[in-house]
Amino acid sequence: MSKGRYSKYIRPISIALDFLVLTVLVKIFLNDFAQKTNLFIVYQLFSWTVIAYFTAFYEVYRFTKPAEILSKLVKQFILFTLVVIAYFSVVREIITSFRTLLYFIGFAFLYITLFKGLLFYYLKKYRIILGGNYRNAIIIGYSESAKNLQNLFDTRHDYGYRFKGFFSDKITNDSIVGKVHEIEDFVIKNKIDDIYCVLKELDEEQMKKLVEFADYHQCTIKFIPEADEIYSKNLVVDYYEFFPILSLKRSPLNELLNKAVKRSFDVFFSFLIIVLILSWLIPLIAILIKLESKGPIFFKQGRPGLNQDEFFCYKFRSMRLNSKTEEMTTKNDPRVTQIGSFLRRTSLDEMPQFFNVLFGDMSIVGPRPHLWSHNNEYQKKIKKYNVRLHVRPGITGLAQVKGYRGEIETDDEMVNRIKFDVFYIENWSFFLDIKIIALTVINIFKGQEKAY
Repeated sequence: MSKGRYSKYIRPISIALDFLVLTVLVKIFLNDFAQKTNLFIVYQLFSWTVIAYFTAFYEVYRFTKPAEILSKLVKQFILFTLVVIAYFSVVREIITSFRTLLYFIGFAFLYITLFKGLLFYYLKKYRIILGGNYRNAIIIGYSESAKNLQNLFDTRHDYGYRFKGFFSDKITNDSIVGKVHEIEDFVIKNKIDDIYCVLKELDEEQMKKLVEFADYHQCTIKFIPEADEIYSKNLVVDYYEFFPILSLKRSPLNELLNKAVKRSFDVFFSFLIIVLILSWLIPLIAILIKLESKGPIFFKQGRPGLNQDEFFCYKFRSMRLNSKTEEMTTKNDPRVTQIGSFLRRTSLDEMPQFFNVLFGDMSIVGPRPHLWSHNNEYQKKIKKYNVRLHVRPGITGLAQVKGYRGEIETDDEMVNRIKFDVFYIENWSFFLDIKIIALTVINIFKGQEKAY
């Protein structure tokens, strides 16, 4: 299902405006110190991004209150002021007076507050007047809380929700659009973005099926609690005015700052590997490959990438030329050359994928890209398989360091791979990536049973 009505662009625009303001103000107030200016710009933008990550500065939604936005602004600028002062305490000659520093911070706060306020205000007006930037929503259940939420959607047009109807198996009246089993077709046909569910409406099996459906079709599922219900630790509570709404915790990789951190690390790390290692390793391995067999140095193969967009995955060629490239490698595979066997045991055959990372097709850490034949087969067999397709595939991953790599002999092996992939996506952190990279290096020296 195609998602979004350019909502995904709002946060990048907000970040870009903030970066522009900070950069322009540096040029205005520190232009006489040109030798230091560019260094300070890099420092302040990096610091701003790190602070924003920890203060959740850009986690502003259509239901966020103005007072909460102002609170985020104050916290962001207090911390930002401290890191700016820390910089000037080290490079004292860059500033002529404390007044210049106050002007810089003051105007930055003023303009960023102004831009953020105008963006927030005009988005609301845009939703009210033109009906743009909207999200289609349905509600499962017909409790008092559900009716109150519907009334909120109908009266607060600035929130930008288009309510499409109630679904229920327990109540029948003119307000009910359909039964629970009819939701899936309705969601697909009407391009529903958000599914709100009264917790008491569905049994455990129905809830499990709904969550899996929402995962597959990239819908957001949220829960409407009743007053006597206990909130789960795995749920996040948001308030639409005075109405509590429970949301399943989304992957940290849905957040723009986390994506930026991961992508920045990918570019930096892959660039270092290419310059420091592949620059001399490629010629050496190329000679060894050519001495043993005819054919190209590199092997490239189409694989499903982010959102199943195909990309060409690069490896050092480890097999003799053959017509069975879509068949998985087996133990003692006769197609594998002697140098190819060594490359596979040490995972050196995967090294060219650092170019895939640099080009943006892959990440250092993520679910391994499967063959198209396996992708198409297991998509239909394994629940939550599609979750792994919402992020860039990786050179290494959690499943691989846990021993699930190489030949797939049973469906259970693929199920376990998917479990680790989904766990990684739902619990991502920068430090988890570092840990997986470290374990990958350790496993290369220890050797793994299925590294063939």
